[in-house]
Amino acid sequence: KESKLPFYKPKNIFKEVAKLIYKKKIICWFQGKMEFGARALGNRSIIASTLYKDMKKKLNLEVKHRENWRPFCPSILQEDYEKYIDSDFKSRFMTVALPIKKNIAKKIPSCVHVDGTVRAQIVDKKNNYKYWKLIKEFKKFSGHGIVINTSFNIQGEPIVCSPRDALRTFGGTGLDALVIGNYIVKK
Repeated sequence: KESKLPFYKPKNIFKEVAKLIYKKKIICWFQGKMEFGARALGNRSIIASTLYKDMKKKLNLEVKHRENWRPFCPSILQEDYEKYIDSDFKSRFMTVALPIKKNIAKKIPSCVHVDGTVRAQIVDKKNNYKYWKLIKEFKKFSGHGIVINTSFNIQGEPIVCSPRDALRTFGGTGLDALVIGNYIVKK
């Protein structure tokens, strides 16, 4: 209310946000407790579709304000992981570059590195239900249980900690919607 931005509480937050992502919108996802570590794992994340070739460029230039060559990592539903990753290694924290299956790489171009690898995150229902549910809903629209996940910040700044930080970062970037808890904020 202090920000004077319009917000609303949809009937099904997961379905509505998944539809926005499918329609090429870039979403800030602010949920629950903050992660600890080098990567955002679905609680303080910027989320976008992997399906559009130009999404990496848009994220780097309009949102993250960094060099265009910098890659983004995918979050993948646990049950779909083997569909995308050509390795037996189970990556939960986006710390290991793994080969993407060649037949799938062209379908998800915005998260594949130039060497044909990705730093994936397995998302399961038990460890992060809300994030898992969002990706599950996205799969209903797209046919793919995979999204881009990057930390909710811009270059040179820490990951957002508070709703006030989230609103400031949202307002100063090319982000399309901010989801805090069960509410969607738009510009």
